[in-house]
Amino acid sequence: MIRAETRRLILALQFLTRLPTPQVQAFSAADLTRSAHWFPLVGLLIGTLLAGAGALAGTLDPWLGALLSLLVWVWVTGALHLDGLADMSDGLGAGHRDPARLLAAMRDPHVGALGVVALIALILSKLVLLMLLLREHQALVLLLIPAWARLGTLCWASRLPPLDPGMGERFAWAISPRSILIWLALLTLASALLHPLLLLAPAVLLLWWLFLRKRLGGMSGDALGAGVEVSETLLLAGVVVGVLA
Repeated sequence: MIRAETRRLILALQFLTRLPTPQVQAFSAADLTRSAHWFPLVGLLIGTLLAGAGALAGTLDPWLGALLSLLVWVWVTGALHLDGLADMSDGLGAGHRDPARLLAAMRDPHVGALGVVALIALILSKLVLLMLLLREHQALVLLLIPAWARLGTLCWASRLPPLDPGMGERFAWAISPRSILIWLALLTLASALLHPLLLLAPAVLLLWWLFLRKRLGGMSGDALGAGVEVSETLLLAGVVVGVLA
């Protein structure tokens, strides 16, 4: 059992990050879907790298710390979720409430104008918010933000119907409600101890779920990836506004 869970943790790291990991033999899609309950832990690892980079470079200048944190954020995730944001933005622009056109646009490997604009807007937003956060010496807040966002993928995938037979559908059946509740309790406790403003996270995750249900009527791999980026940015914004208020 321990060996199986170690294998699944490695697969979760390989899927969500570009960090070096041991090679997994005889890989299957089912193994990857069963690794989903480790996603928030991978988020904690990403958050540790972000907080370390921000705290280290932020001692010299908040802008430098923000830039280094952002570069680490993009590198360590391999821009996986940014790709989902771009695809979903193009789909929403081209779909005009036509599900078939929306899915076709999201599957198109080319990035359109709306996707480019969404990427630029989100990256600039994260850069400015990171600078403001580091200027107030709040680098530790970055520990939990990626973990909350990746918990969101478990919540959205388990509570929304799949739009197509893609990655989102494959994860949906493998997600245990028990795992979600355990991670929700752990992250809530950690947030209360680290910074109470992080307790905004469940509301942020709920907002994205409501958006997907109303606007798309379901979820897909791109919708989950976009949700990670949007949730991280909204949570960053909520903390920064609370700290500056």
